[in-house]
Amino acid sequence: MHINVATELIRVVDEAAESLRHVDEADASRRPAADKWSKKEILGHLLDSATNNHHRFVRAQQVEEFLFPKYEQEEWVRVQEYAASSWPELIELWRLYNRHLAQVIRHLPEEKLEVRCRIGPAAPVSLGDLVEDYLVHLKHHLQQIGVL
Repeated sequence: MHINVATELIRVVDEAAESLRHVDEADASRRPAADKWSKKEILGHLLDSATNNHHRFVRAQQVEEFLFPKYEQEEWVRVQEYAASSWPELIELWRLYNRHLAQVIRHLPEEKLEVRCRIGPAAPVSLGDLVEDYLVHLKHHLQQIGVL
């Protein structure tokens, strides 16, 4: 299961990165509405997702039960100023981080996929569920951007 997720993650990320490179800086910076994220901010959010999940995927292997704080997405995107980031650099950072994350996923021991994980106040889920949800979440936001 997780090896398939890793393979699919690399495929999706590499294809999306190629499409994202065809989006110009102005389009990437444009917010569709005052309360909606730009493509840069959505990609920044996906980078935050990779970062948070990287910690989850590694740390959950080291414990019997894993507790991790809730991700405050609006605050993370605002504080990191993704709207002011270089679009090409943001794409490449996101692409390479996800390729590394695929390696982490590929090498998860089967028995660790059952580690119980609680993220903030959410109900506990298995590490395997977090891995699968990561790819679903990533695809959702790439569809939002229009590259899937």
